[in-house]
Amino acid sequence: MSRKALLLAALFAVLMLLPLVLGNYVLGIFVMIYFWAYVGQSWNVLTGYTGHISLGHALYLGIGAYATTYLAQHFGLTPWIGMFVGGALAAVIGLFVGFLGFRFGMRGVYFVILTIAFAEITRLVVSHIEALGSFTGIFLDFKPSLRNFQFRGNVPYYYISFGFMLASLAAVRLIERSRLGRFMVAIREDEEAAQALGVNTFRYNMLAIAISAFMTALAGAFYANYIFYLHPNTMFGMATSIDLILRPIVGGLGTLFGPILGSFILTPLSEISRAYFAKGGLEGLHLILYGILAILVVLFMPRGIIVYVNRGLDRLLHTRGADRPGAGGGERK
Repeated sequence: MSRKALLLAALFAVLMLLPLVLGNYVLGIFVMIYFWAYVGQSWNVLTGYTGHISLGHALYLGIGAYATTYLAQHFGLTPWIGMFVGGALAAVIGLFVGFLGFRFGMRGVYFVILTIAFAEITRLVVSHIEALGSFTGIFLDFKPSLRNFQFRGNVPYYYISFGFMLASLAAVRLIERSRLGRFMVAIREDEEAAQALGVNTFRYNMLAIAISAFMTALAGAFYANYIFYLHPNTMFGMATSIDLILRPIVGGLGTLFGPILGSFILTPLSEISRAYFAKGGLEGLHLILYGILAILVVLFMPRGIIVYVNRGLDRLLHTRGADRPGAGGGERK
């Protein structure tokens, strides 16, 4: 087993044992770290690997949350099943958005506007549907049970969100190693060249947006049963879409661990600074710090922080290996 694999295994063991030593508040921060890491990874499937920028991904998060909640409240369907119904619905809508964008050649800023428009239209429509709570939103009744996806305390949510994050890692890793992943990267690098070489770019773009929408909607179901309140402005708003994309951008767009690293940096900063500044009557100041960090990363680390973390780990592990007695201590050329 390589040193990197051992390091990851040790990190996994530590994260699995954290609930034994951390309080409920800190566990709540970790729940949100894993949640945003998962959602960022879902967005990364489309934008990071195909290069098509979506600024309306809150659309799929909201669809998953509202669909799961509606099915649970009106039909008694457990969220464990409802989340997949919501995911399928989000995938269908994602395919429709993709059809309009990819079939009619919308690229760059035009595709961005298309994704924003669909999120905003959905927000306005949901705001006028009484069965979905209209402008007041939906409050979920707290009925703790495994079937209802509702629990007392943050420990169950910790392990579920951790599982979500690990599942997204496995899914994206499979995509990376597959033919689909190679074609998606080819589209990102040069879509016209890929098409000239025989790649069905429309098909693989559609697959990418469907997978991304489906994965994002599953997170919406988790969010609904963790926060217990849904509002159209929150679930479909631009602020949520921006929050969603910052993690992979800061961590490293189009990389496996970038969204996770970005979430481990930005989520605690957001949660802790928000609570700290709120005590001093400085609500909203945390958003300024949040924005400054994002700007600095984009300016000075355009490929994301993950690049520098990887370099540091490579040097550290290589140096340790070279220092061991009997190691072939020649420098890597």
